[in-house]
Amino acid sequence: MLKIGNGRLPRIHQDKLAEYQKDVDKRCSYPEQVKAAKTLFKSRNRKENRTFAAVRKELADLCSGSRRCMYCEDSVADEVEHFRPKDLYPEVVFAWMNYLYACGPCNGRKNGKFVVIDGTGAFIDVTRPCKAPVVPPAAGDAALIDPRRENPMDFLMLDLRETFEFTPIADVGTQDYERASYTIEVLGLNDRDYLVKARETAFRNYHALLSTYGPERDPQRRCVGMRAIRDNDHPTVWWEMKRQQQRWAELANLFAHAPELLDM
Repeated sequence: MLKIGNGRLPRIHQDKLAEYQKDVDKRCSYPEQVKAAKTLFKSRNRKENRTFAAVRKELADLCSGSRRCMYCEDSVADEVEHFRPKDLYPEVVFAWMNYLYACGPCNGRKNGKFVVIDGTGAFIDVTRPCKAPVVPPAAGDAALIDPRRENPMDFLMLDLRETFEFTPIADVGTQDYERASYTIEVLGLNDRDYLVKARETAFRNYHALLSTYGPERDPQRRCVGMRAIRDNDHPTVWWEMKRQQQRWAELANLFAHAPELLDM
């Protein structure tokens, strides 16, 4: 799970999203805005809508590999996901920076779940239960790590030696620790066995590519090797390999023969 770029959604489509948002904002009450947000997003998030076709294309370009999910990096991203749920935050239902491209399993797990951190540092679950009154959520910053605005790897570390699971970097009891733990839990990053296995496989593939790349002196073959590394699955694994090479002698030796790869 890496930081996602802002992208370059053409101005004409940004303006159209702003126009769509005005249709929601003009509603007189918060419940009416929530209802409009859900209805209007569903009606406009269609293939024939030129703006949302552009949104999907730009999000797809920001994905890793063959349009991999921005959360798990494993399954195909095919759902426009709202970082701040539209059921809770109708004011950003058409905000470009509130969109991620996610797979069904990740989007389904996250769904309308959301926790905020209030001014005192308390974590407040603002998820709206079924049939609960439609009232605005408590104010606060998101507990979930936002890959459109933050680098998740500032909070998370991936174990490359044994478990291939994510763990928080910060000390237990800190806000960063709680945010990392919440993100891992709500997205199920360690709960799905196939994700853990896929990261282990990706590590072995990256390691093999790195091992053969170093001794290779032919520029053209090195170019092919760089492309293979760039196109491999689960780029978070590669990112973590580069970070951990500073304290892992085997990796440090491999990168020493190919220092240019540290910039990839």
